[in-house]
Amino acid sequence: MKKLLLHTCCGPCAIHVAQELQKEHEVTLFFYNPNIFPEEEYFKRLNEVRIWSEKNNIDLIEGPYVHLNWLNKVAGLEEEAERGLRCPVCFNYRLVITAQFAKQGGYDIFATTLTVSPHKDAAAINKLGQEIAEANDIKFYEADWKKNNGFVKSCELAEREGFYRQNYCGCEFSMKRVRAE
Repeated sequence: MKKLLLHTCCGPCAIHVAQELQKEHEVTLFFYNPNIFPEEEYFKRLNEVRIWSEKNNIDLIEGPYVHLNWLNKVAGLEEEAERGLRCPVCFNYRLVITAQFAKQGGYDIFATTLTVSPHKDAAAINKLGQEIAEANDIKFYEADWKKNNGFVKSCELAEREGFYRQNYCGCEFSMKRVRAE
């Protein structure tokens, strides 16, 4: 089986994707999300992933949480609407680190859970993933995980597990949008 590093944004998004990928790959979860704010939210999401990965005997690697580095990457895009120009910069930043970590760690391929969300542009994320894979000489697993009721299955599995479900993407700018609604 090929070794796959799965960029994981949260437990609810990870559960269905990881189960599907385990059918053909040796999966390791990679929780790399310096975009999440505040820090308490970051650790709440990480804890859900940690509990589930331990329960299911799936390796989990926590990437560094340096929110300031992420803020520097999206500087000037703070006022962008959700799904605007800031989001691809955020995705790119996290996927580049994932690809580099996968390459250095001897993984054959990397993937992301980001495309399970109906709020994310799977085609754009997959295009980024392919470009990053080529630049880092590693393969990217292209998928739109929300297809075939993937998002619904993810929600059902997360509810069955009793997962905490957040109501915003993760960054303080998406959190402002939720508060305004």
